[in-house]
Amino acid sequence: MFEFSSYHVLLAALGVAIILAYWLPRFFSGREPAASALLIGLGFLVFGWIPGMPEAISPVGSPKVWEVVSELCVIIGLFGVGLRIDRILDRELWTPTVRLLVLAMPLTILSLALVGWAWAGLGLAGALLLGAVLSPTDPVLAGEVQVGRPAEGGEHPVRFTLTTEAGLNDGLAFPFVHLALAIAAAGTLTFGMAGEWLWRDLLFRIVVGAGCGVAIGWLLGQILFRIPRGNALAEAQSGVFALAGVFVAYGVTELAEGYGFIAAFVSGLVLRRTQPDHACHVRLHDFSETIEHALTAMLLLGLGAALPAVLTALDLAAALVAAALIFVIRPLVGWLSLSRTVLSGGRRAVVAFYGVRGVGSIYYLSYAGSHADLPEEARLWAVVAFAILLSTVLHGFTAALAVEEATGEKQA
Repeated sequence: MFEFSSYHVLLAALGVAIILAYWLPRFFSGREPAASALLIGLGFLVFGWIPGMPEAISPVGSPKVWEVVSELCVIIGLFGVGLRIDRILDRELWTPTVRLLVLAMPLTILSLALVGWAWAGLGLAGALLLGAVLSPTDPVLAGEVQVGRPAEGGEHPVRFTLTTEAGLNDGLAFPFVHLALAIAAAGTLTFGMAGEWLWRDLLFRIVVGAGCGVAIGWLLGQILFRIPRGNALAEAQSGVFALAGVFVAYGVTELAEGYGFIAAFVSGLVLRRTQPDHACHVRLHDFSETIEHALTAMLLLGLGAALPAVLTALDLAAALVAAALIFVIRPLVGWLSLSRTVLSGGRRAVVAFYGVRGVGSIYYLSYAGSHADLPEEARLWAVVAFAILLSTVLHGFTAALAVEEATGEKQA
């Protein structure tokens, strides 16, 4: 007897949507296609019309599932980004990254919080949370503007800055998410709360995250390349060690009350210093990238399917807040922060403009939704989802060409 299973239909539809998202752009461009926007669009077209599905999978009602999947995407992506970096001792190369982290990121949070409060009518906690959630650029969706695979070279200052910024600012947004949740729980901000946040969430957890990343990255390097001598694990062809390594780095750091996102990136960066020319690094990177792409594809399809439910709270004011981030706030604060660096003119403009938003923002807001009662949660999701949609369309279809022009590269 033949049986019509809705589950099997769902699996087939998922597969077809992912194939189409990566296949269709090749008819129009010789470049590696930016599939993010198409995945969201196909998720909407294939699943968004099914009665009850958008509400059933909406992150507003089911934040925990979104938190877990996006968390895995981000930590695997961060570890892979760390493995890509060939040069870490060039001070001039790192200066733009430091400027973006120390100046542009806090200014983005403050500016977006003010706009959310003034235009969208968000309260203090909601406005600050919005700024924190949308402040980091994304290590997952910005792969085509980053540096190449391990030992591939091509670490132009534009690509290096976009890569290292995305690798570090996900973890650095967490203190501000914690502050917003504390304000939401207490209903106000006190000096005592601010002091505790400063030493614990801003200082202690960042230091622990970086320290654990260094220690675990070094230990992974010893296990992979040097112990036991003559029979190194690095000679094996399996890349699953990358997945094990990022789980260890993230899990141990979170248990130590540090920021696991920082540890995931730093551990990949430090591991890469052990026998940096060994082909094993390429295998580890490629394996982690494959897992990351698979999880991201399902997450973006889900976001597209949930859009009819999520965007019910979107009005003109909320849409303008998202547009202000993409078209005004990030480009302006990025441009100002990068003054008098190795980046100038068009290169400075490209780095300032191409701050891709995506999976990291999904994680932070779903994390907040599963850890606190947020009265403005639906409105926050509407702004964040619309900002991601704008970013994936605008950045996704133009970033590769813009970065090629800025770096002097020519597409074969």
